[in-house]
Amino acid sequence: MHEQPLRTMTQAARNPDTSGTRGAKWLVFAVVAETVRYERVASGQTGHAESVQVTCDPQQISYDKLLQIYFSVAHDPTEVNRQGPDYGTQYRSAIFYQGAEQQQLAERYMAELDAAKVFRRKIATQLTPLQAFYPAEAHHQDYATLNPHSPYIATYDQPKIASLKQMLPEVYRESPMLVASQAAAAAIGSK
Repeated sequence: MHEQPLRTMTQAARNPDTSGTRGAKWLVFAVVAETVRYERVASGQTGHAESVQVTCDPQQISYDKLLQIYFSVAHDPTEVNRQGPDYGTQYRSAIFYQGAEQQQLAERYMAELDAAKVFRRKIATQLTPLQAFYPAEAHHQDYATLNPHSPYIATYDQPKIASLKQMLPEVYRESPMLVASQAAAAAIGSK
């Protein structure tokens, strides 16, 4: 598998024509103007996916490395409209790509995983062009870091973080980058 540096990878976003994934909340690095209320998304009636947007420096981490993280520790890419205990189209497995290069790299990566039979079932992750990304309300931002004792976080997210630390120690950060710190840095930079 090749590591081609790209600017961003979006795990999931709004796309009313598709169905798949609950994103790994600890990877969130997005600040976008519009918000869609979590309760509406969780109802499964909006066409949105519970999602994260990852923005990265390609000098620090490649798109291929982001794909490796996504397919090895972030979620089960073989589940259709489900992630762990959460089910419905809002939990679909999806990559919303920005441009043909991201699409081709993701297609190739998924084909290689399927050909190698890395998973017992075929990958169900959908590849769809990014149309828009809507962050959750402020109280959902950085939720795993701010609520480490939440039963959901302890059961479903902390094991993913432990897997990342064990499987890919070169990309693991003891102190996560938080959406709140990203927003503060952006505000300071715009002054």
